[in-house]
Amino acid sequence: MIRVFLLTAALLGGLAVAAGAFATHALKATLPERALEIFETAARYQMYHALALLAVALLLSRTEAAQVWLNAAGFGFIAGVLIFSGSLYALSFSGVKWLGALAPLGGAAFLLGWGCLAVAAFSFK
Repeated sequence: MIRVFLLTAALLGGLAVAAGAFATHALKATLPERALEIFETAARYQMYHALALLAVALLLSRTEAAQVWLNAAGFGFIAGVLIFSGSLYALSFSGVKWLGALAPLGGAAFLLGWGCLAVAAFSFK
């Protein structure tokens, strides 16, 4: 899982940078201000959780403790990015309001990931 999480963290982080640049340079003139804010929120949370996933990969590479909890945290962060950021990206482009209702599910996945990381912390000496 280390390789999968490390590769995914790199891809999500790079895509978050690209999304931020795209928002600044290409979308500013085309999207309404509120849609641009939503897009930027998606990119910001994607980057935060790409970094969190990187930390999970590094922790997995350094210890045998809490492998199950660290893996669960990693999958929670990935699911959160896909659901939270993905729904906000889609909302910002489409204006389809019900997509915003998916974001809390992604937020719950983020919280699950952070909770699993906290539980993993108890396995370290």
